[in-house]
Amino acid sequence: MKRTWTTVLPLLAVFAAVALVFLGNVDSDKSIQLLNVSYDPTRELFQDLNQQFVSKYERETGQKVTIKQSHGGSSRQAIAVVDGLQADVVSLALPSDIDLLRKHGLIGDGWSDRLPHHSQPYTSMIVFVVRKGNPKGIKDWPDLVRTDVSVITPNPKTSGNGKLSLLAAWGSIIYRGGTEEQAKDYLRRLYQNVPILGTGARDSTMTFTQDKIGDVHLTWENEARFETEDSQGDLEIVYPPVTMRAEPSVAWVDSNVEQKKTADYAKAYLQFLFSRPAQETMARYGYRPVDPEVLQEYARRLPAVQLFPITLMARDWDDAQQKFFADNGVFDLIYTPRAK
Repeated sequence: MKRTWTTVLPLLAVFAAVALVFLGNVDSDKSIQLLNVSYDPTRELFQDLNQQFVSKYERETGQKVTIKQSHGGSSRQAIAVVDGLQADVVSLALPSDIDLLRKHGLIGDGWSDRLPHHSQPYTSMIVFVVRKGNPKGIKDWPDLVRTDVSVITPNPKTSGNGKLSLLAAWGSIIYRGGTEEQAKDYLRRLYQNVPILGTGARDSTMTFTQDKIGDVHLTWENEARFETEDSQGDLEIVYPPVTMRAEPSVAWVDSNVEQKKTADYAKAYLQFLFSRPAQETMARYGYRPVDPEVLQEYARRLPAVQLFPITLMARDWDDAQQKFFADNGVFDLIYTPRAK
């Protein structure tokens, strides 16, 4: 279990916290409890990181800390926190998902500058997963709109993976000199090839791997590694020549940690994510650490890919959210649900 650097709360305050805090702030052995609300494919990563932090923190401070996890589609997770899920910290797929909490008064202005690297402990990207031997010969974004190809990707309305897949697809047209009308037409044809929109990354993984639906799965690089390693040779990763740089972000939730008296613990936990051991763990799980030395050490596992930023298609992440995923945005205009 983990420990905190602050003084143990007086007994009276502990009992008050137990009565007021979701999931309990302090348990019978006076362990502080944090809730990390995260997006779909980070389960295994944070199980490992949590154990490391707990051990390190207890060893250094003598204070026990327990970390609970909650996972789901990134946008749905953000809405759950807005609706009252008592997250101490959030680790979500897009900065715009965290910024939704700021807009609702749960997180302070300037949250992205409170931690190193704009509060992004790692980056990622969308890649392709295909069947053994790549029977459809899928190598690049134009292959996804062929009439003989079935594509699995999550719903952009609920999933960070889904949003990034759409943005990467759109950006692949713009990056190569195409117009927005051409990008819109490409997306329309792409989503005609999507038989099922999962609610999150792991949901779509199960559709592709367990239900064996689709010829190609658009997913996070780390999730692609999870899939292929678990498949025992039945699946392969294809890196498209160009894709989008994803920027998952983290923050403590000001309103909740103030109420629960867990601010110091939440901050220490998130600061740990930028430490060398945590960065190495991220690299092992297929996330791209922001520590350049660690990234270089794992260069074979995380090959260089031509990446474009969000600013290729929008002013920033918030602008992209409004342009592509708000009501009557690009996705609503190009997507027609399949008849049941």
